[in-house]
Amino acid sequence: QVHLEESGGGLAQPGGSLTLSCTASGFEFNHYAMAWFRQAVGKDPEKVAFEPVRGLRNYADSVRGRFTFSRDDSKNVVYLQMNNLKPEDTALYRCAARDIAETTFTYWGQGTQVTVSS
Repeated sequence: QVHLEESGGGLAQPGGSLTLSCTASGFEFNHYAMAWFRQAVGKDPEKVAFEPVRGLRNYADSVRGRFTFSRDDSKNVVYLQMNNLKPEDTALYRCAARDIAETTFTYWGQGTQVTVSS
């Protein structure tokens, strides 16, 4: 059974840091491209970090230079290191998986809430 589980969210102060993790199971992890999305209340989902092919990482303009995507295939985990957090980073963060031969994200986690507030 496919499962993506995010963790690491919580409350952070502006300028602070959090590291999100997404643990995958039930599919061939190394055959999938992974991404992090977020959705704030009342806003459309935003793809914040994505690795379409190994070694190529794309970031949304809003997070570039502050967020870092990484993955550990030996553990079936992807990470999102978030530094210099801003209140506008407040959102539900979800990881997603896409077969490297496909264009649609097939698997989604339930998400972890990040709130940035003083």
